[in-house]
Amino acid sequence: MIRTRFAPSPTGYLHVGGARTALFCLLEARHHGGQFVLRIEDTDRERSTQEAVQAILDGMQWLGLDYDEGPIYQTQRFDRYRQVAEELIRADKAYYCYCSKEELDAMRADQEARGLKPRYNGYWRERKDAPPAGVTPVIRFKNPSSGHVIVNDRVRGRVVFDNAELDDLVLWRSDDSPTYNFGVVVDDADMQITDVIRGDDHLNNTPRQINIYQALGLKPPRFAHLPMILGPDGAKLSKRHGAVSVMAYRDEGFLPQALRNYLVRLGWSHGDQEVFSMAEMIKLYSVDDVNQSASRFDVEKLRWLNQQYLKTLDPAEVAPHLEWHLKDQGYDLGSGPKREDLILAFRERVHTLRELAERARCFFQPLQGYEPESAAKHLSTKALDPLVTARGNLAALNGWTQTNIHAALEATALELGVGLGKVAPALRVAITGSQVSPPIDHTLYLTGQQQTLARIDAALEYIAATSE
Repeated sequence: MIRTRFAPSPTGYLHVGGARTALFCLLEARHHGGQFVLRIEDTDRERSTQEAVQAILDGMQWLGLDYDEGPIYQTQRFDRYRQVAEELIRADKAYYCYCSKEELDAMRADQEARGLKPRYNGYWRERKDAPPAGVTPVIRFKNPSSGHVIVNDRVRGRVVFDNAELDDLVLWRSDDSPTYNFGVVVDDADMQITDVIRGDDHLNNTPRQINIYQALGLKPPRFAHLPMILGPDGAKLSKRHGAVSVMAYRDEGFLPQALRNYLVRLGWSHGDQEVFSMAEMIKLYSVDDVNQSASRFDVEKLRWLNQQYLKTLDPAEVAPHLEWHLKDQGYDLGSGPKREDLILAFRERVHTLRELAERARCFFQPLQGYEPESAAKHLSTKALDPLVTARGNLAALNGWTQTNIHAALEATALELGVGLGKVAPALRVAITGSQVSPPIDHTLYLTGQQQTLARIDAALEYIAATSE
């Protein structure tokens, strides 16, 4: 059975690069009917925080990246790592190293002075001297001193590493904790991970890890190293490009379905198709089809994709996400129109839910006034007849539906002998304070009959006061 894992370090938020890795791991497992594991690599006790763990869990939940096992915490497995490290020592495949920090610094300084690559020189590898007093040793791996490590990477292809370039890495620190490269191997072996999918910044760790697998008599998993994500300018993705927490995209008004779809297209494609449901991703995805070249993150493309989802998703599916933004704006959610009705009214006009929530302000809060330019143009004495006639027809309605509202407005235009275009602008400013809103019948419907009549009355008072 295929088993993949996402193994973030809880030293910060879940960013888009990590989210894409998690998504690719999930899709690979689901495509083959396998399992997806979440592991929290929290051995860096100084930098790991519970807040960061929660940020990772929240980001994955919001994106809909459901794992089958986990979260599994490395800090709860120290006894297991220590056991394996001691097994390697007994098998003469690892050893205690008593070099102090000062000795290591001097060793590297001497190598740099001689134009050599700074590295541990294996001083304690075969030494049988009595250990120096008062020094807590580290445990180092006896890396093969000759030969090559061949990584048949599922994205990068065949990559060859020379063992002579790899020094004896530390497996166990003097502070009684495992190192990353060691803990990863023990975890992936114990958890029966068959496919390791991760960023290509880990590629140089892979030969070291393969050598540890072989020293333990274990078969390494298959590896796939994903190319990095760049900003639109081709530089490494950073905060100035929008490389922020996944949850920041929620805050900006993006749907999880849209961000998930956008992430899958960063390095993977299926023909010219742009929009994928989760079911389609699972059916079509393979890590073998991921491009070797880096991808560029384009917020405008994400905004376009988000609008496609706003237009096509069932409004009932979008409504809970809009609800979050309405609360974030501080609206009284005990009043106002149905969320689904708002979505239907605005989804052709906005790219994000945050934009929608901001533009829906007039349906949840009292009108704060009129835009000066809009009022000057449309709330003059010329608007009196359209507003008074429309008010009478709207007040007479027994059912407040878009159909009935539209009929009342057409009747108003007919009575006045003008087109609807002469009636709607004054009503729009009276109701929203602006010249911009959804179609007027939809706008009035969202406002509600009682509030519509009250705002028309307020507009009539405004016209009377400003025309004196």
